[in-house]
Amino acid sequence: MTAPPPEIVFHINLADVSGWRRNRRLGFFTRVAEICESHALPFSVIRRDPALTQPNHAASDGKLHLVEDGRCQGEGWLNAAVAYLLGFWHLDPHGVLADSSARNARFTPDAVDGDKAASYFKALRQRYIKPRLSRYNQPRTRNADLAPGAIAVFLQGNTPYRAGQCDVPMQDIILAACRGADGRPVIVKPHPLSVMECARAMAKAADAGAVFDLFDGNIHDLLESCAVTVSANSAAAMEGFLHRKPAILFGRSDFASLVTRAQHPDAFPAALQAALTADWRFGKMLYWYFSQHALDTTAADFEDRLFSRFAQAGFARQCFGLAP
Repeated sequence: MTAPPPEIVFHINLADVSGWRRNRRLGFFTRVAEICESHALPFSVIRRDPALTQPNHAASDGKLHLVEDGRCQGEGWLNAAVAYLLGFWHLDPHGVLADSSARNARFTPDAVDGDKAASYFKALRQRYIKPRLSRYNQPRTRNADLAPGAIAVFLQGNTPYRAGQCDVPMQDIILAACRGADGRPVIVKPHPLSVMECARAMAKAADAGAVFDLFDGNIHDLLESCAVTVSANSAAAMEGFLHRKPAILFGRSDFASLVTRAQHPDAFPAALQAALTADWRFGKMLYWYFSQHALDTTAADFEDRLFSRFAQAGFARQCFGLAP
């Protein structure tokens, strides 16, 4: 008698999981559910235990667990989160974002197919720049009066600090950019979900002598006009690559070989010079990262790549009664 397929368990961050399919940020889980339904695979949805967002070894129980913003490791456990660009997701056995297994990978331009990368880059620009699309809702009004060649500082609130990914405070990042700007204007964009935290950091920086402009418009307008992005490890760095703008990070990330790192404020002037003079291969960078280290929920091969990730957790297609 054939054994029943293993259950797939979604661990999602919602107080009431009954309406999870209507939640835009859970689009990945909706796609996985549709695939499960098409193959008559059992799945369930439960409220995520906060402990699963901390590094831990999770025990195997014969089920396949998909954890939103998780940091679990163990057979049968995968962690899921938006991978910087809306529609792309991490599904990773180690963690997500700066804690994903991509953190150990290194970009080698000569190893990337130039023609494929150029086509991919063009499609990404059409997908995100033309409709001015970003992970969070953006104002529709265009900002045409931004100073060109500015240093664009993107604040993220306390998230990278709580995760142990950065130890340079937000106000010090702003100060470093202003003091090392070498005559360039500095424009600061607060994170839309951390307005008060960012406001306090900007006030502290201003009190310490930082001179900068505040920007709350569409991110694509700022990325189009600026010379470089600066952050702890913001998704804005990846969005900046779409506009062919280099990135300086003060924190750790899982795309370290695509950026210039400033590990402390005094290192900013040298980092700025390096970022502005390096020969960045933006098309190849994005193709390498997103084709290898993330899943595109809109791609034709999403299902195949999904089951490849399931296999990494010990659940090959055959486990579900599907042809290999």
